[in-house]
Amino acid sequence: MACNEDLRRARSSLAEAELARRPSDRYLAAHIAALRVVAIVLTYRAPPGTGRVQGRPRNAWQMLAEVAPELAEWAAFFAATEGRRDAIRAGATSIVSAREADDLVRDARAFLRLVERAIGFSTVLERPIDVASS
Repeated sequence: MACNEDLRRARSSLAEAELARRPSDRYLAAHIAALRVVAIVLTYRAPPGTGRVQGRPRNAWQMLAEVAPELAEWAAFFAATEGRRDAIRAGATSIVSAREADDLVRDARAFLRLVERAIGFSTVLERPIDVASS
């Protein structure tokens, strides 16, 4: 199921964000995690064909606000972080502080938990790693 894969990817990006040493890397991974959470919501809520306007891809945060109005504040919040995300992707490494990166990681995790509860997922879906068989 695609949604389970999106959930796994979002959790993986959050784990990457938590483990990253540089604030810019944490910030970028947290933003990517939040985008993957949006993919989960859109899988459940968006009608087919919602992702394109005149052949061009649409902004995920705008689509989220349209298909899940109760998440519009989250959409606006994460949309406001796109400028920094783009700067980090372009190579900026000192554009965010450790505090800002940590805050975004925490916010992305809260967003994921909110969506998991709304859709009916739980942390039970996370499988512990069996160290003995490694």
